[in-house]
Amino acid sequence: MSQLDLQTDRMLAHAGDGIGWMIFNNPARHNALSLEMWQGIADIMEAYAADEEIRVVIMRGAGGKAFVSGADISEFDSNRSSATQQESYARIAGKASHRLATFEKPLIGLIEGYCIGGGLATALSADIRFATPDSKFGIPAARLGIGYEYEGLAKLARVVGPSRARDILFSARFMDAEEAKAIGLINFIAERADIEAATLDYAKTIAGNAPLTVKAAKAALNTWERGARAKELEHVRELVGNCFDSDDYKEGRRAFKEKRTPDFLGR
Repeated sequence: MSQLDLQTDRMLAHAGDGIGWMIFNNPARHNALSLEMWQGIADIMEAYAADEEIRVVIMRGAGGKAFVSGADISEFDSNRSSATQQESYARIAGKASHRLATFEKPLIGLIEGYCIGGGLATALSADIRFATPDSKFGIPAARLGIGYEYEGLAKLARVVGPSRARDILFSARFMDAEEAKAIGLINFIAERADIEAATLDYAKTIAGNAPLTVKAAKAALNTWERGARAKELEHVRELVGNCFDSDDYKEGRRAFKEKRTPDFLGR
């Protein structure tokens, strides 16, 4: 069991068996993200990144009705009513978004119910997404007259393609889980009674694989998504080299010869 155990009123975190959980805990507002929650995301992800026992992280919403429904508009008057407050809010939210976007370990989204607006942007930071059949996806910005940040739109376009991204953004319509899966927005659909176990089993499969190999693979795919910039390519090559120099590579070869499950230590 990991020693990590973080908890606030709006963000919950617990870990064990190499898997960390991050739970958005604002069910009364469909897990809309408050300033406290943005700060909690940054803190939790930073702690999981530093914890060598954690190999995979699963994020989900509390209450079963929504993953995340976007920003908590109810606190805008108190936390975003002036340029100074907006700057502070953007700094904290930006730090959380950066932590999600640059997290080097596998991140899985467990989605139940609504996953819209900023919630969909948060879900897109996951590497793998599970959803229930009744989940709903969309970005209703065009119904509200608000602008949508470039980073979120670019990620959406990379996942589903620019044509489908235009449909999602211009129409502001919601789609069901089957359509979301068909366009690559989610990876797997599982019934509500089964989704936690299915997600956890998948996470355990990843956690049992060689951490350095998984880290290098994620870095390579993220680098490709961002246009294969020279500095990032060099970092990927370094990570690949680390795999071949690792004790885990030796363990993998031994286990293969001995016809047993390897015991990877991440070094």
